[in-house]
Amino acid sequence: MVACKRQLIVFGGFHESARDYIYYNDVYAFNLDSFTWSKLAPSGIGPAPRSGCQMATTPEGSIIIYGGYSKQRIKKDVDKGTLHTDMFLLKTEGSGKEEADKWAWSRLNPSGVKPAPRSGFSVAISPSNRSLLFGGVHDEEEEESIEGDFFNDIYFYDMGKNRWFPGQLKGPKSEKRKRRRGRQTEAEGAGDEMEKQPPQGPMEIVKEVVAEDGTVMTIKQVISGPGEERERSESEEEEEEDGALGQQVEPCPRSNAMVAVKHGVLYVYGGMFEVGDRQFTLSDLYSIDLHKMEEWKVLVEMDPKAQEWLEESESDDDDDMEGAEGGEEEEESSEEESEDEEGGEQHPSVQPDEKQADYLSRTEQYWIKLARSNMGSDAKEKKVAKVAHAMAKAFYEDSV
Repeated sequence: MVACKRQLIVFGGFHESARDYIYYNDVYAFNLDSFTWSKLAPSGIGPAPRSGCQMATTPEGSIIIYGGYSKQRIKKDVDKGTLHTDMFLLKTEGSGKEEADKWAWSRLNPSGVKPAPRSGFSVAISPSNRSLLFGGVHDEEEEESIEGDFFNDIYFYDMGKNRWFPGQLKGPKSEKRKRRRGRQTEAEGAGDEMEKQPPQGPMEIVKEVVAEDGTVMTIKQVISGPGEERERSESEEEEEEDGALGQQVEPCPRSNAMVAVKHGVLYVYGGMFEVGDRQFTLSDLYSIDLHKMEEWKVLVEMDPKAQEWLEESESDDDDDMEGAEGGEEEEESSEEESEDEEGGEQHPSVQPDEKQADYLSRTEQYWIKLARSNMGSDAKEKKVAKVAHAMAKAFYEDSV
């Protein structure tokens, strides 16, 4: 739903019952003067039925509808999901009193670098006649399981130019480097380059939290572009000068985040992501200046140990309903219990001045065995190794 002039416009959605489901592509308007609902009948070919799409209003009073999700039944108990990546414009026709009643659909085919298919993304109106898209998830079905690929990127859609482009962090460090090298023309054209460049590759992990069952939760990541790697290797003096500017914190990938733009600043709150069969609800708050696009700022950091696990259980165990305040004590006690079950075995200690890579190499088999015992015999070797390395890394960081 969006506010458009003196109306609220509602599009699509779905209804699901125990036996069946249905997706909609109808349009309704709620008049803010008369407080009455009316069903619109736009001319032209509109979007297919869907839910979870995002809507934005243009300065001219038209409505842009992008993306969404729907599913259809192929055969009994078998459904096929569809991620929609199309875009439509809903605009009024005529003038005067007739304008409020006559609407028309038209399909948009934007140019530029488009977002990867996803659902659960968030949309807000940004400066310079643009809307922005943040985050989301792309679910990939494998046999009977669903693996989600989560995003934390920003894409801008220029309503006037009908064009997508990725929002790239410029970073204070890259600007210093350009001034040192005297590339004024490069600095002047940085804004255009930001629109043309494709998104950077995966970010390096800063911190991982490992639950007692081997679940790995990524909290922060490092933005480390190829140019920054070359700059650090060229001069140790510049590395000391720039300090931590080469490592910038950003929101971890997520879907269904709350976003808002105020005075050109984007605020991102919460959302969720999944690891295995666990669903993490986030409570962190970030901001970024959309005019400068230099760095994310952490306004409220999330404390993973303060989370309360709400699990479905046939028993009424008090352990499942413990409050968030005892989160850290619960984790420590569960670790102690697991060690007691293994005969009181302690994790291999970190030797004085031992580097992380050396510690991992020395204790890798221990952590793989521990990860295997937590994850079960059916877990894939690659995933077990990933969890084992994350557990070793988390233990190392807590020890030094």
